Amino acid sequence: MTIIGWNTRYSEILKEFGYSKKQDLESAWLLDSILKKNVSVNKLKKIILGKSVFIIGAGPSLSSSIPTLKKFKKLPKIVADSAIDELLENKIRPDVIVTDLDGNEKSLKKVGKTNTIFVVHAHGDNIAKLNLVENFKNCLGTTQAKPVGKLYNFGGFTDGDRCVFLANYFGAKKIILFGMDFGKTIGKYSRTKVFERKIKIKKLNRGKKLLEWFGTKRKYGLYTTFGPIKGFKKIRYRDVDSIII
Repeated sequence: MTIIGWNTRYSEILKEFGYSKKQDLESAWLLDSILKKNVSVNKLKKIILGKSVFIIGAGPSLSSSIPTLKKFKKLPKIVADSAIDELLENKIRPDVIVTDLDGNEKSLKKVGKTNTIFVVHAHGDNIAKLNLVENFKNCLGTTQAKPVGKLYNFGGFTDGDRCVFLANYFGAKKIILFGMDFGKTIGKYSRTKVFERKIKIKKLNRGKKLLEWFGTKRKYGLYTTFGPIKGFKKIRYRDVDSIII
């Protein structure tokens, strides 16, 4: 079940960014037709349910979090796609990648051959890229509109905040954010062109608002290593040990 109140948030997003609900639905139906079958949601539940989960974005603070991420190899890592390159460079394997396919195509295809689960999001702006899912061994489709066919709507707008909504949906005990800066500085791996910078920051602002709204619904087990985000407790890297116990 989609998180209660999401339809109102979705309407706000459509209005703020001038997106087309019709195109979102067209993209969702196309992704549904391309996906031969979804990876079993039970696989996601097995990874996430009852566990402390790391959510990893591609903000500027990601680089400083690498030693901590390496330390906790066995903890589940749900990753926004633009963070993949830095993780691969540091031999950190994502358990789940949340993507609308605007990340490094070469890296997406490389990881797509592994057992990593891809949660691919369909929206009106990525219709031309949806065939990329044919390269992914384990894939589940999502939409921000009404779920159609095999697709789900867990809530969320940007790759980063969708990671959080996904973790919550599948019962994460604690959710700890890394590289989720939501500032005016864009991470070096975000692959944002100069002329897209303004819209990127606008999307990040909306993503932060969504997480703060989410924090009013789930009032426990939410942490960030970079902040502030209302509803999420700010912690230092050295404090992570005590959080995941």
